[in-house]
Amino acid sequence: MNIHLQLNLARADFEVSVDMQLPAHGITVVYGPSGCGKTTLLRCVAGLEPSARGVVQLGHEVWQDDAHDVCLPTHQRALGYVFQEASLFDHLDVAGNLAYGHTRAEKQSRNAMSRAVQQQVIELLGIGHLLKRRSHELSGGERQRVAIARALVTQPRLLLLDEPLAALDHARKQEVLPWLEKLRDDLNIPMLYVTHAVDEVARLADTLVVMNEGRVQANGPVAEVLTQAELPVVVGEDAGALLTGIVLNIDTQWHLAQVGFAGGALWVRDSGLAIGQTVRLRVLARDVSVTLHEATHTSIQNHVPCVVDAITPDAHPSQALLRLRCGDTVLLARVTARGVYELGLQVGMPAWAQVKSVALVK
Repeated sequence: MNIHLQLNLARADFEVSVDMQLPAHGITVVYGPSGCGKTTLLRCVAGLEPSARGVVQLGHEVWQDDAHDVCLPTHQRALGYVFQEASLFDHLDVAGNLAYGHTRAEKQSRNAMSRAVQQQVIELLGIGHLLKRRSHELSGGERQRVAIARALVTQPRLLLLDEPLAALDHARKQEVLPWLEKLRDDLNIPMLYVTHAVDEVARLADTLVVMNEGRVQANGPVAEVLTQAELPVVVGEDAGALLTGIVLNIDTQWHLAQVGFAGGALWVRDSGLAIGQTVRLRVLARDVSVTLHEATHTSIQNHVPCVVDAITPDAHPSQALLRLRCGDTVLLARVTARGVYELGLQVGMPAWAQVKSVALVK
């Protein structure tokens, strides 16, 4: 089952035009700079933009198809919407806010969640101890967890999240991210998640949609999209690759963990990992260099055989961005153009990637 979005919204000074198929599972992150049309896209999916034209279809469920004169109003679309600011009712406690979401589902003639499933949502988001608190007694992170829970008790077929962490400081953001990961891993509800933060892309995205000026620049599995050297999605210091691997070994003496992936293995700092655990790794292009032979007598611990897959100019003429294929995995390396020349690097040439630093993002 897929989500089909073919939408156009034209205004005097702005236009959003998309045509894409998205998987109806996991988290699809819609990423791009402020003003590129991310929130407008979500509003079109939710039916909040009356002038939007096109198709919104979730599997066989059609919410909008202007060619067949179909356009369900927002309250008839089985969706949950979480905004940047948690819009809770201040006169109700947390339990009352959740009860409102449950009642709303019944009024919309949906099959409202059973109390047992509602309790599962409470446990999943860790808000059981907050049920008697009013919204003004909650931290920013707690408010957003309650807002997500309230959206879930309407039993949505699709969950829309519009920069839900943007209003939180770093500490509160780190508090909420693990709960969003848990939702992604434990619930079978597809999510469209808007953000302009790279760290949220790295931790949450299964599928990545990159928007700019109302158009989709790239769309696909997050690891593939992030390593498009010809059209780099993330430029500057945040350019890099996202890897998924399994913990193979723990070096207790040096507090390191070895993570294997399709094409090699990397040592990372051990933060209480377990052998067999699946983790995500973020390798920034600035932390990868290239040698023609495996380096010895170096403090760099990670050396991965690779093939040069692409060489493209970087933002500054002194630098180049290399796309390195390590088996089925791709890394990016930012090196000097002079280094490319002096090593005689060419597409298809075997080489070694030296990875100075690896960030564990899950």
